[in-house]
Amino acid sequence: MQYQVRHTTIYSYPDPVSICQNDVHLTPRQTEFQTSTSFYLDVSPEPMLLRPWIDFFGNQVWYFSLEEPHQELRVTARSRVNVTPRALPNPAKTLPWETVRDQFAVPATPELRELCQFCFESPYIHYFAAARDYAAVSFTPGRPLLEAALDLNSRIYHEFEYAPTSTSISTPTWEVLKQRRGVCQDFAHLQITALRSLGLAARYVSGYLVTTPPPGKPKLVGADASHAWLSLFCPEYGWIDLDPTNNVIPQARHVTIGWGRDYGDVAPIQGVLTGGGPHILTVSVDVAPVEE
Repeated sequence: MQYQVRHTTIYSYPDPVSICQNDVHLTPRQTEFQTSTSFYLDVSPEPMLLRPWIDFFGNQVWYFSLEEPHQELRVTARSRVNVTPRALPNPAKTLPWETVRDQFAVPATPELRELCQFCFESPYIHYFAAARDYAAVSFTPGRPLLEAALDLNSRIYHEFEYAPTSTSISTPTWEVLKQRRGVCQDFAHLQITALRSLGLAARYVSGYLVTTPPPGKPKLVGADASHAWLSLFCPEYGWIDLDPTNNVIPQARHVTIGWGRDYGDVAPIQGVLTGGGPHILTVSVDVAPVEE
């Protein structure tokens, strides 16, 4: 599948901002199953400096600096992406999850030692007993790794309410588990916390989900949004994506922007500014299939 993506972010300020410096994670990731054929970033007002760089996890990031007073910042990213479905393993044929856990406990190869960074706590991922107990219902003794992970994926989907106004990025995962509601980044953080608490490697993935309107209804401009899911490392098969918000293994309808330990590593736009006061944020996202 080929998609055209447009992501516009607007910050409006009551007072002038004198200096603004930001990092932007909006460039689609190049992978074995995804290629970005074009990307364009437009920043208004025009920045004094705009340059790309590659972060620790291999994601492309754009840095820009504004040093003139402004009361509105508009950032628009446009890209064209090809996504190819991958062959998936039989969940029941994957290794027992304890075997995989033990490999990370005593990593015998450079690859495993590098993957261990996704087994630890991170700024948004903190271990707590209730998360491990929640995971244990799916990860019974001897159960195949991917089979157990898909069961956990399904339980989060069925047992939690998707409620866009119920949380913020600062809402801790323990509260999401207690309240049983949140949004995609909350569900991804929860499942990552549960998996890492068992000694498994899981990473946070940022991107887009291609949506379709109800039958007979037009697709609304700007109705799409950024999406988040996670990946679990499965020996012999590599990283397998899991989307607990939709209870699926992401394939051709998910566009990957980047990955890291948690949301903080791949936030769409983050930075610092001087002045401005309380801002109003407006985000518009369109992900549309490209007709051949």
